[in-house]
Amino acid sequence: MDYKYTGNYQDACIETIKEWVSIPSVLDEEATDTPFGSEIQRVLETALSTCEKLGFKTFINPDGYYGYAETGQGEELMAILCHLDVVPAGDLSKWNTDPFKAEVIDGKLYGRGTQDDKGPAAAALYAVYSLMQAGYQFDKRIRFVFGTDEETLWREMNVYNENEEKATFGFVPDADFPLTYAEKGLLQCYLVGPGSNELAMNEKGAFNVVPEAASFQGELANKVAESLEKLNYKYSVDGDTVTTQGKSVHSKNADEGINALTHLTAALGDHFEHPTLDFINTYVGEDAFAKKLFGDIGDEMSGNLTMNIARLIVTPEESRIGIDFRIPVTADKEALVETLSKAAEEFGMKYEDYDYLRSLYVPLDSELVKTLLDVYRQKTGDMSEPISSGGATFARTMDNCVAFGARTADVPVTFHEANENMPLKNIYECMEIYAEAVLRLAAK
Repeated sequence: MDYKYTGNYQDACIETIKEWVSIPSVLDEEATDTPFGSEIQRVLETALSTCEKLGFKTFINPDGYYGYAETGQGEELMAILCHLDVVPAGDLSKWNTDPFKAEVIDGKLYGRGTQDDKGPAAAALYAVYSLMQAGYQFDKRIRFVFGTDEETLWREMNVYNENEEKATFGFVPDADFPLTYAEKGLLQCYLVGPGSNELAMNEKGAFNVVPEAASFQGELANKVAESLEKLNYKYSVDGDTVTTQGKSVHSKNADEGINALTHLTAALGDHFEHPTLDFINTYVGEDAFAKKLFGDIGDEMSGNLTMNIARLIVTPEESRIGIDFRIPVTADKEALVETLSKAAEEFGMKYEDYDYLRSLYVPLDSELVKTLLDVYRQKTGDMSEPISSGGATFARTMDNCVAFGARTADVPVTFHEANENMPLKNIYECMEIYAEAVLRLAAK
């Protein structure tokens, strides 16, 4: 690829990514002085400082929920929606590098957030900066919106949309090329039931991650291990603790992972009577499509419904199953909730909302989709068709907004995993693609 816009800014972009990655911007729910924790506040302030140095005008929400950087002029507003928070690093023994010290190894930049979403955010930022340095004038305002709660509840975007003007159009550099025009609805919920004095569980993984490990501690650990052996599930035993091993993937690809938590509940069901185990073992098991609950739910635009059992908490007072659903664009969310609620009632549990994000659909013949797709195809020669996704990006928080890169098809998905990385070639390519896209959409 000819890097005619961004070639001189590649090194600066990499250094910025390294700086942002060095800040462990993981949600701190116990924070009191900032919305999401001091490290998230620090990375937001650092990113805005970077933008100021590059010549952008910046703003930070007084309460620290979000910030943005803007350039250009005109009534129309183009939004580039990014996020600076990251998921926890997880088991550090599985990392070959320090997750919060970005390193280039064999042409890849390693570190938590390099692929999701600090790397792509910086790439888009330097793409626009390269156009500014080349002297292009923008007849639309270009605004980088920096989110801080994308990996959990998107609370910052609720505050943003309550306080800021509506964008005319935009894109999100937080998915795959060539372009995502449809995203499934996202429903996260709890099934709440009775506690237990015999069974204690405290699996509180992220909703949007298929659990890679799940543990039970107690005098029956060896018995549970025997059940796991019969089921041919991977596990380890350490004293009175048995731990199942699965394969962690993003919830949007739940069918491609191995859920360590449902493996554990299958074995626990041999030794404990409890509604949470009975529900999971009866209606879910290893079926990430939840066909026992809902039947075959899907559509041509966005694919099948998926279900991820992400959390299981059992105390003497109550029990909670935390579930993440990715709902096809044409599916009826309320009908699904009704079915789930009735199934939960069979086991003495009640449905409880946690989070819901509406689906996204931007027609393929829209000017935004046609322009972005044309840019990608001309720059890469890849004639792949636009895609739909079970992932949830900030694109659905605004009208006329789509997910546009940054991952190319030849790059493995590593976000939310150990050894997350983004190849330098991918970073450089998307910088050039974003520069051309902004030039066509917002320059005179």
